[in-house]
Parts: sequence; C-alpha cells; structure tokens
Amino acid sequence: MGRPFGVPVYVSPSWFLVAALITWVFGDQLDRILPELGTLRYLVALFFAVAFYASVLVHELAHTIAALRFKLPVRRIQLQFFGGVSEIEKESETPGREFVLAFVGPLLSLLLAGAFYLGMKTVEPASVPGVLLAGLMISNLLVAAFNLLPGLPLDGGRMLRAVIWGITGKPMTGTIAAAWAGRALAVAVLLGLPLLNYTGTLGNTADDIGGMDTVLDALLAAILAGIIWTGAGNSLRVARLREHLPELHARKLTRRAIPVENATPLSEALRRANEAGARALVIVDGLGDPTGIVRESAIASVPEHRRPWVSTGTLAQDLTDGMKVSADLGGEELLDHLRATPATEYLVLQPDGSIYGVLSTLDVEKAFVKAMARPQS
Repeated sequence: MGRPFGVPVYVSPSWFLVAALITWVFGDQLDRILPELGTLRYLVALFFAVAFYASVLVHELAHTIAALRFKLPVRRIQLQFFGGVSEIEKESETPGREFVLAFVGPLLSLLLAGAFYLGMKTVEPASVPGVLLAGLMISNLLVAAFNLLPGLPLDGGRMLRAVIWGITGKPMTGTIAAAWAGRALAVAVLLGLPLLNYTGTLGNTADDIGGMDTVLDALLAAILAGIIWTGAGNSLRVARLREHLPELHARKLTRRAIPVENATPLSEALRRANEAGARALVIVDGLGDPTGIVRESAIASVPEHRRPWVSTGTLAQDLTDGMKVSADLGGEELLDHLRATPATEYLVLQPDGSIYGVLSTLDVEKAFVKAMARPQS
C-alpha cells in the first residue's frame, strides 16, 4: 500500500473480512443514532472502518520510527485481522530501548484518542462527524488499553519483558515470564469476555451490539484468545532460537571440501574426497581459483556405473558473489546473508580468500532444529 519511511505496508486479505464486519455492526448502530441516513449509513460505517485501520497504521508507524531510530531494521508493516504488526528483524540491545519501542504504540493510540476527543468538542454530537469522532476516540482507547495488557505478544507484554530483563539482566527470563503471562491472558479472554458481555458488565447486550448473540461473543473471544496464545508461543520459540544463534557459526557448520578441476571424472573426485575425509567438491580453474560448487543432489542423481564417464564440472553450480561466505560469519549476520542470497550450498572462505569448505543449507536447518529442541534456559 506504500512505503512510509522506506518500510513497505501490506494489507492482509483477512482485513477485508474485518472491514465488512465493522461496516455491518457500526452501520446498525448508526441506524439507531441517525435513522435519517438510511442506507447511506453503511457508506459512513465503511469510512469508519478505513479510518480505524488508518489509526492502527499510525500505531504501527510509531513502533517503526522508534525501531529505525534505534537502528533496528523493519521488514514490513502488515495490517491484518485484529490490528497490525511491525516486523522488526532484530532485538533491542537494552531493556530500556525495548520498553520505549513497545510503549510508543499505545502512547500514539492514546494521543489519537485525545485528538478525536478534542475534535468532538467542535461538532454536533448527533451528527455524522460527531458519531465518527466518538467512535474513533473509543476505538483508539480500546486499542491502547488492549495493547497495554501485560502479556506477549502485546505491547504490554514486551514492556513487562523489558522490566524483568532489566531486573534480572537476562532477556530470556523476561521473555518466558511475559509469554506465560500472555497465555494466562488468553485464557482470561476466552473465559471472561463472553461472561462480561452476557452479564452486561461491558455495557453491551445482544441488542446493543447489532444483534450479536452469546455464540458470536464466544467465537470472538476464542479467536482473540487463540491469537494471543499463538503469539505468546511464537515469542518463546523466537527467543529460544535467538538465544542459540551464536552457535550457528559458518566455521562450525561447514563441510570439508577438496578442489577438483572441471574435467576430473566424478568417480575420481569422489575417491579423492573419501581419502581426504571430505564431504564436498569445489571446482577450480587452472590457477586454483574456485569457479563452482558440485551440488550434493546432483551427485546423488548420477548412477554409480556412470560416474567414471561424467565430468565433475558438468554437475557444478556456477559461483556468484552471494554464494561466497566468510568462515568467520555467524549468528544473525550468517542468517541474513543466507536469506539475502538463497542457495543450496555456499563456498566458505578463509579471511585470506583460501577455500575452507562448503556450507549446506541442510546443515543449517538441522542446526535450527537442534537449537529449538534444547530445553529453555
């Protein structure tokens, strides 16, 4: 939808479902408040839905601007079923920055609510502008209040994580506590929201909210609870992975390789590799400079009786600059490099430019699985 501050904004297909639901519910409310609108009430309600999500976009832009200010890359902003998300690619370096990064979103929503409240004072309450401004004020207050709830993946959960991180000095401890708080919050939403609506504690009855009954209230609560529970679990998994990222080092994961010339028969190349205890083949030119990597899948596709007659170079993939990886690369830098230039194998080079070996994406995936299977610290 655009690139504010250089960050692409996407709208999920689920947004259109929510926009239609908001248009229907708000349109029914307008029929009671401003019956003279007739069918135009749904056009006004659609405008409200778009304006509400514009407010959500401002909320997410606050996170994005703060992240960019702290030199944290933001992949994209996505507006979706229940609100939006700013996909920040790296963790904050300090708990203080994490707290600020989480707090600016609800703060902007509160400021928007205040601005809409001031706007209400300048118009007739029983008019289209008055109703729209009141609805936007209330919706932004709800967005701020909901996001301040202390549980991941909500902003309040990130603030709780930052506080515990600051007290204990351990970001993983803060993540675990905030994630379990998020799961407890999900259970509370699942059980409490239908009960509050049913008893009228929130000031709503079935008639007050456009004909929704208890079943729809329970369905809404289940969806919200599911989103919170899943988000809390994902936060835990990502934190556990990042805790083990330093172990994902190119030097540790690299397979030993031997250099062979283009015309070398595949059977001879494999014999040399077996003698040297190597698991990969690198094609070199007459000067010994690498020009390609022999893919493991290509070797497996050649029947054994054909290998003496197949030149190793015919199975090689030409090297590009992106397929060359420093042996000293590790952690997020290694993952960023692999994500930027996808391939099945990479040539790993020593700092002096000499061949160290071949890095297979399969080995990186296995290291991922191993890291995720380890117990939480």
